[in-house]
Amino acid sequence: MALSCSSLCRRLSLVRLSVLRTNGTATVLYSPPVSCQSRLPLCRIYSTSKVNHGIGRYVTSRLQRANSKYEGFLKRRFPSFYQLYHTFVEGFKLLYQDAKEVRRIKVKMFTGRVKFQDLPYREMEKLRQFRRDVIKAVPLVMISIPPFANYLVFVLMYFFPRQLLIPHFWTARQQVEFRRVYNSLRARQHLPVLKGLEHTSHKVKDSQLQSRLKDLCTKVKSGSNPQVSEILAVRSLFSGPPLGIKRMRVDHMRRISRLLFLTPRLPGFLIGRRLNSHAFELMQLDRALSRMGPHQLSESELRQACYFRGLNSDSLGVNQCQEWLSQWLQVSCSLKESEVSLLLHNIVFLSANYPNAVKRSH
Repeated sequence: MALSCSSLCRRLSLVRLSVLRTNGTATVLYSPPVSCQSRLPLCRIYSTSKVNHGIGRYVTSRLQRANSKYEGFLKRRFPSFYQLYHTFVEGFKLLYQDAKEVRRIKVKMFTGRVKFQDLPYREMEKLRQFRRDVIKAVPLVMISIPPFANYLVFVLMYFFPRQLLIPHFWTARQQVEFRRVYNSLRARQHLPVLKGLEHTSHKVKDSQLQSRLKDLCTKVKSGSNPQVSEILAVRSLFSGPPLGIKRMRVDHMRRISRLLFLTPRLPGFLIGRRLNSHAFELMQLDRALSRMGPHQLSESELRQACYFRGLNSDSLGVNQCQEWLSQWLQVSCSLKESEVSLLLHNIVFLSANYPNAVKRSH
């Protein structure tokens, strides 16, 4: 007579293990099966990965819910502080993304033995901007090291965001406002740079080059925009004395440093090295941009590229920015490395009157 499943389980549970003893060792010939009901608790005990995953999701969801409630409370009760808090949170996210992107580019350069000048334009620009942001953030980090100094840091960041914070932590309104401030600071140096060039022109022995440089400075001072050919006509003056980077007077180098927002309060040889480094970096960026094609830039990238090269692009249309950047690249891509000083002076030559001249033409 066939045994049912339940009776078979009961009978098997009564069977003892048969043991063969060989050389003092015990060999198990049979062990009774464990019923489904007895296995269920064991399954619940040993499935720790699923349990941990469920706990992790639960904790994450609870934290997200608490964070959303906290943000809602700040938004209702303290809207100004909420704006600051939200800007900081989004800024850290953007900074983290930039750090990951920079790490990827660095790995690519190391493993593929790719030089900086051979990178695509966007990767080159990302490295340049991230390095400047990190350098600006270092003093703030140093201030926050002592105990309880973080309270002072928050106060400083609140009252001096332009001086202490990088653009990741600026609001949209602050970005427009601070660009206007930086453009005005740069515009203050246009006239001193032009006067310095006029003063230096007296040291030029070639009368024809001297006349061309004076005419160029006079044209810019009168509010007109020079042609690319007029700028390139004096290029030889910027490869050696008196206007090469290593041959300029220290006071003139200090004026050029202010155009690039570099500190002028350094010894002359250090200023010359920094100007030389920034000029070569700018030339490499221009060549990479020319290879890619400036028409492939988005509107924000286009305006940022013009701003970095000295133009107040906020008051111009997209077509005007593209036209100006095209003129800049014509000058830059025509220069030799020994003439890189002209690229720094081009910040004044091309951008000093471009918005005003456009308004007058309309």
